[in-house]
Formats: sequence, structure tokens, C-alpha cells
Amino acid sequence: MSIQDILKNFSGVKIVEQKNDTIFAIVDRGYLSELSTKLVDEHGLFLSLLYGTDNRAEKQTFGVHAIFGNDKEHEWLKLSTELPQEDPQYPSLTATIMAAHWYERYMQDMFGITAIGHPDPRRLVNHENIPVGTYPLRKDFAWNTKLEKDNVPYPMHHVSGEGIYEIPVGPIHAGIIEPGHFRFNVAGERILTLEGKLFFTHKGVEKLMEGKIVNQALPFIERLSGDMAASHALAFSQAVEKISDCQISQRASVCRTLLVELERLTMHIHDLANIGGMGTGYSFVAANGFRIKERMMRLSADITGNRFWRGMIVPGGMLKDIDNEKMEKILSVSKDAHREMLEIVTLALASDGFMDRLQTTGVLPLEAAKAFGALGIAARGSGLNRDTRRDHPYDAYKKYDVRVSIKNSGDVHARYLVRIEEMKNTLDLIEKLIVDMPSGEVLVNIDTKDGFAIGAVESWRGEILCALEIKNGVVERCFPRDPSFCNWALFGIMGPGNIVPDFPLINKSLNLSYSGTDL
Repeated sequence: MSIQDILKNFSGVKIVEQKNDTIFAIVDRGYLSELSTKLVDEHGLFLSLLYGTDNRAEKQTFGVHAIFGNDKEHEWLKLSTELPQEDPQYPSLTATIMAAHWYERYMQDMFGITAIGHPDPRRLVNHENIPVGTYPLRKDFAWNTKLEKDNVPYPMHHVSGEGIYEIPVGPIHAGIIEPGHFRFNVAGERILTLEGKLFFTHKGVEKLMEGKIVNQALPFIERLSGDMAASHALAFSQAVEKISDCQISQRASVCRTLLVELERLTMHIHDLANIGGMGTGYSFVAANGFRIKERMMRLSADITGNRFWRGMIVPGGMLKDIDNEKMEKILSVSKDAHREMLEIVTLALASDGFMDRLQTTGVLPLEAAKAFGALGIAARGSGLNRDTRRDHPYDAYKKYDVRVSIKNSGDVHARYLVRIEEMKNTLDLIEKLIVDMPSGEVLVNIDTKDGFAIGAVESWRGEILCALEIKNGVVERCFPRDPSFCNWALFGIMGPGNIVPDFPLINKSLNLSYSGTDL
């Protein structure tokens, strides 16, 4: 059933317009939570994004906007409500839609918008040293503000009882990963509760993009998470093109799809090596897997001029073309990389010791995946059949069917197998894209217009949504939601019942981005 037909069942909502694949509707703040719950529970829509805006200059209000995906009909719903500036609060969605939990805490920290009845109203981004009453995404907060240091308590969850201990891990780690703090409550080595505390290196990207033309904003988008540069650039470019009614060339469309699939293959090889070797101690897998990944990164350097598939995808298409010689090299290197990696993981999966570490470890039940709004590998490894390439097709995915790998056990082993199958599916698609590559130019001029649009991309890590509003030719509001933002909280479900040494393995099976989360 289409969103238009669904909304006819509710008298308290007003459809404003439909543009491209998005329906815009408004609702009173007192009805937002109730209606959202019915859309999710009764009509199967997926809460994909929840974000705030500061509209005080024009309307003396703040805005709360919920983005729902109607996967079967390939469409989006933007459901908005306005809050008076003197009373920016509304009934919380989290009580009935768990996927809203971090979004609402994020709005509280960034805008001072309060979700009444939220079960966990602690600060999320603003740590102990941020003064109370600091709201960085309000329009009157200057990007270069120097804050005084404060000491606001941040209560972590505790479990008490005989024989129960707390283990703090991080935020500084032994490796080169970014800072994140994890608090274990354990009985012996058995994990009772696991809680994460992130947002130690907030970059202020949303604020820095305000007032910039799209080409100035793009470098910030590409660098949100270094291992997803192409995917984030594509989501942003999609949104700009939708707003501006820009049709890119067929060659550009196929080339962009090729780049994000190469990014997927690169990182699936990385994850198979990292889980298999660094997570279990099976060093043969890590040593050879990282060697193969290095080959893909050197391929990126040859094609794009850098090792991270960056600097190619722009609004209007591609910054530069990929010639036939490089297309042949892409296919040759990709085939060899897949063949070698498949041989390595086949050996690993034949090891009883290796399988013992992966199976039944870090289980994410399907019900929890749905409730928390899990994305990407985490979702598909638990039986949640969602993939934006198929459910909201874009670029060359409109022409080529996407084979979606689904496993049901929800453990590290399931997530490992999903990656292996996706690696094969990606190689098959890369070959089709290169063989069927159309001719023509790769970049068209784009006359940037004002408006709002959603860019949606299934990165190798999961669904990216970029909610973009352009006003007077510049970025008014941009919220590029990385899939990691939705998946970090899953550790609270996946950790308990395992032993402490399982945590690095569970962590690597998700491979979440600190940087992509901490905008």
C-alpha cells in the first residue's frame, strides 16, 4: 500500500506535497508519537531517520522531522511537526519505537528539544565538560564558539551484587581506532551488561556545512567516515540532484555504482580478514586478508588518486571518467582479490576452533534488530531483509537486480557468511557494470535549486540517509546519518551472555565507525 493510501486512514495528518519519491506531511506535535507508532506497527513502515531543525527566524518554532521508509513501494515519508520556541517539547517516540532512542537524545543535546517520557534522557553527545544549556545546532550558536570547561556528571549504568565487577575499556585504545568507552558489568568473565559511551571527538560537520554551497559542503561529507567516502558522497549528490531536478548521464550513473561496489568489495575483504584473524587469533586470515585489501586500496589510488575511493562522485555525476584500460584493470584486480580471499575464508571455515569462536557469539535476535532499527550486515545477519539498493533503487541498481544475502542465526558467524556472499554478489555486479558500460559524458551542469530531498545509499556498512535542505542556494540543514549511528546501541543486546574476550570479535563483526557517528 502506498503512503498516500496509508495516510488516508488518519484524520490528524495533512499531506503537503509529493516530490520525486518523497511524500511530505505535517502533524500536530501531540499526535506525532501515536501516528508514528501506527505507521511502524500496523503498516510496516521503517523509521529511518529522526532529526531537528531551528526555524525560529521565520516561524518562531523548532521542527521535528521523522523519515519513514516504505520499502515495498520504494518511497519515503517525511512527517514533520512544529514546536513553539518557548516550549520545544513533544511526547517521545522511544517509548513505543525503540529505533528513535538515540535520535531523540541527539536532538536534546543539539537543539534543546525535549522528548517527554524518553526512558533514558541522559545526554548523548555533550559529555561532562560541556556546560548545560549548550545547543550547537541552534542557528544563533557560532561555529567557532569557545566553551568553558564544565563538570556535569554522566551516570553510567551499574549492576551491584556479590561477585559482580565493572571493567572499563577505553576511551583510549591500544590500537589506532578512535576513542570510545565501554563499560562491562561482569560475573567472572560472563558479561551481564555492556554500555557504550561515544562522541569524544565531535567534528561539528552539520554546523560547518551551514551556509555553504554544495561543492563546498561535499568535502565535509566525503570525510565523515574515511572508509565510506564514495557512499556518503553519493547520498549527498543524490539529494542535491533531486532538489535541482538534475538528470545525470547513464555512464555517470553506472560509474558511480561501480565505485561504491568497489568500496564494498574492499571493505568486505577487510572485515573478513579482521574478524577472522584479529578477532579470533587466526593470524593466517588476517595476514593474507590485509595483503589482499592492500591490492584494492592501491587500485583505488590508481583510479581516483587516493586510497579511499574518494574525489570522484559529485553532484551532476562524476568529476572525471574512467577509461577502458582502467576498467580492465578494475575487473582483473577485483577478480583476483575475490578468488584469493574466498580460498582463505574457506580454509578458515573448515577449522573447528575458528567456527567455535564465531557460532553463537554476539547473537542479535530478529526482534531486537527490528526494534532498534538495525542496518546493513547486522540486520541481514539476523533475518531482517532490507537493502536500500533493492528497496529504494538508485543509479544502476534500477536496472540490475540486487541479490540480498540473509542469514537467521544473528551471530558473528551469520555476519561473516553474509559478507562472503555479498563479496561474490558484488564481484558479479562489477563485471556486469563494466561489460555493459554505456558511452557518453560523465558530468552535467547542475543549477542548484532550493528545496528538500533525501539521499539514500546502501553502503557496505548499511543504509546511509542524507537529509538535505537548500535555501537561497546554500545548505540550510544537512543531516548525513551514517549506519553506525543506528547500530552502536546493539552492543547492549549482543554483549550480555558472552564472555569478555568475545567483545573484540563482536565489535569487529559490526565494524562501526566512530567518526561517522560523531558528526
